[in-house]
Amino acid sequence: MDCEQTWRVIEQERVHLADLLDTLADNEWDSPSLCVGWRVRDVAAHVALAPQPPGLAHMLVEGIRAHGSFHRLNHDISVRHADSRSSVALVTELRDHAASRRLPAVTNYRNILYDTLVHAQDIAIPLRRQHPMPSEAARAAAARVWTMGWPFWARRRLAGFRLNATDVEWTAGAGPHEISGPIDALLLLLTGRTAALDRLTGPGVPAVTARPTGRPRRTRQVGGQAMPTHSADDQREDT
Repeated sequence: MDCEQTWRVIEQERVHLADLLDTLADNEWDSPSLCVGWRVRDVAAHVALAPQPPGLAHMLVEGIRAHGSFHRLNHDISVRHADSRSSVALVTELRDHAASRRLPAVTNYRNILYDTLVHAQDIAIPLRRQHPMPSEAARAAAARVWTMGWPFWARRRLAGFRLNATDVEWTAGAGPHEISGPIDALLLLLTGRTAALDRLTGPGVPAVTARPTGRPRRTRQVGGQAMPTHSADDQREDT
């Protein structure tokens, strides 16, 4: 997918996510997403914020509040945005900015593609909602995640595994442990989510199930409980 095609998909998927969110009951907005420590409304706010990035001065202030942790900063900005707006307002933001091509300074359109696709599943899957992912877009997103390092470290984490998509032409990795399945399920695996493992097959599935999904989480104390400090991009489901 070229740049123009990618941006068109991003716009479509923001609108589709808004359509999904429009169907949620009030209590579902506060349900846990696949991102540990993030509610559905927090993930929705995270996606809505991507085309309306804060200014440099605001980010510096937020960075100080987050004690220099990018993951805590990302989490806290999203939560505050979610808490300051109604669910209707968040859906409206997604629609109003769906076609925007503004980018946060630290990312690019390829990252926004996988971010939008995967976070939609972070909302849909725990709510048991069907939310199909475009296969060509998922293939482009998988290729991007496989070749990047932080925050997923997919090649390092899945060393020794060979991944094969069954619905599009895409393979990655090498080794004795083969895993096959639809590209959207493989994308979730690449980004550290375990929610789609039941849609994958092959001798590598039991082996990958036994592996940690990412780096150990740091926590902070909130109300006497240890809470994760990662961003939505660095979170995955706990099973």
